[in-house]
Amino acid sequence: MNRPPRRPRGLPLRAVAPNAVTALALCSGLSGIRFAISGYWELAVAMVLVAGVLDGLDGRIARMLHGESRFGAELDSLADAISFGVSPALILYLWSLNELPRFGWIAALMLAVFCALRLARFNASIDAGEQPHKSAGFLTGVPAPAGAGLAFLPMFLWFWTGEPLLRSPYVVAPWTALVALLLVSSLATWSWTSLRLRPNIRFEALALVVIVGAALVSAPWHTFAVLSIAYIVAMPFSIANYARVRRLRATLGPSPAAAAASLPTSGRPLDGVPPESNPTP
Repeated sequence: MNRPPRRPRGLPLRAVAPNAVTALALCSGLSGIRFAISGYWELAVAMVLVAGVLDGLDGRIARMLHGESRFGAELDSLADAISFGVSPALILYLWSLNELPRFGWIAALMLAVFCALRLARFNASIDAGEQPHKSAGFLTGVPAPAGAGLAFLPMFLWFWTGEPLLRSPYVVAPWTALVALLLVSSLATWSWTSLRLRPNIRFEALALVVIVGAALVSAPWHTFAVLSIAYIVAMPFSIANYARVRRLRATLGPSPAAAAASLPTSGRPLDGVPPESNPTP
């Protein structure tokens, strides 16, 4: 008598591990609020930065283990909205914006809500057939983790210099509102996963990574401040680069491959972003 094959019981590890990392990122983001309430500002910001690192790992773990799922995508968006929207907004409010209760709270709300709106727009456009920014290797607006880092720029500089002006709500509130607008903007920003390097500069790129890693260990707030400023400085170049791609596409025809192939190899966006289960929102 042939017995029917036994069905495997329980969930495989590959389906649990990526979601566990996402849950840890959510815990880290929420812990930042707890440390901010206690006045431990450096720990509060560090928890959000740790959430950013974990957010960059969960999607890669899911692809490596073939554990992609719709549940994981929804959990990731929820965790991002809290870790990079709600948590930075409350940390900034407790640190500075509460001295300007009405307009400070408006700026904090803008950061939290606009981050959620960005993630909702990202989820709604996943299945869209026409995504000109994505097809050219760009993101639309500032991604949520980068937005949290930019929002913390006054805190990075304050940790570095101790300048009281950097904690003034008259400085922090406009800056927070500006970052919130960048989150929901339609500006083309570079996606680092779409960048290529020439083979002859890979050694220099590796050396740069080592230098940045050493700087993060020895002077983290200085390094994060410099990286945030560098990201802002690079935005006009990404906008100009995307405008060039659009002109090339209009000249060469509807094929994105032809337009992207004519760009320089070093640092140019790819013609198409590889399909990812959890791209940066």
